[in-house]
Amino acid sequence: MILPADYHIHTPLCRHAVGEPEEYAQKAISIGLNEIGFSDHSPMPEDDFDDWRMRFSEVEGYIESVINTRKKFPELNIRLGLEIDFIPGYEAWIKKIASLYQWDYLIGSVHYVDNRWDIDNPKKLDEWKRHNVTEVWMCYIHRLIQTAKYGFFDTIGHIDLAKKFGFFPEDDCSDLFREFLKTAHQNNVLIEINTAGLRKECKEIYPSKQILSMAYQEGVEITFGSDAHSPEEVGMNFKEAIELAKKCGYKNYYVFASRKRKKMELV
Repeated sequence: MILPADYHIHTPLCRHAVGEPEEYAQKAISIGLNEIGFSDHSPMPEDDFDDWRMRFSEVEGYIESVINTRKKFPELNIRLGLEIDFIPGYEAWIKKIASLYQWDYLIGSVHYVDNRWDIDNPKKLDEWKRHNVTEVWMCYIHRLIQTAKYGFFDTIGHIDLAKKFGFFPEDDCSDLFREFLKTAHQNNVLIEINTAGLRKECKEIYPSKQILSMAYQEGVEITFGSDAHSPEEVGMNFKEAIELAKKCGYKNYYVFASRKRKKMELV
């Protein structure tokens, strides 16, 4: 089995990951990966917006660290990207961040259902108990739709992240998810199969088989990511992710360079 590119890898600049880029590269080579991509959390205009992203002043160092790692591991394709939060009202900021460098790809992600609640933050777990779970999911999916409609990202990360702590909606959200997937297809935006969910309370890959099957039906293409926050997590559970993709009908995935995509066979 040939492992697909792992495009969701963090660095210590996000303030909740360990290990330097070189260690992630070494791990990738040791498990047989041919390509990886670093996509750390992009900065916000305010450095204290939250406590899990790099500061604006650190972007240059982030770029340099990945470029240096490329030089040390020429046998490994190392791409450079960003994971950028889509929050309404920050569109101009997103474009500014995107213009700082010739990134290989940009992951658009939804962590916030409003400007104060990042729903996957364990420090804010009690917020879930103060809200109607279905309403949170509906808000989350509506933001996904906005993210896809924005059309600026290459792929969208962990599209059912709202399940991270095991909170699932009582009502069926499949119609709303289908609307999101149709929007993604219309705007030529891919989605990510992200294995980190297997390491969280939900114990399930992002997205679920049901949602990924819908994505295939709607013609939405895929990338892969481990969401690694330590070197040992690089490529973790990729065999399970490949099996899931194939069960849902996928035969291909995509890789990126300078924001241009290339189709690869899923084997």
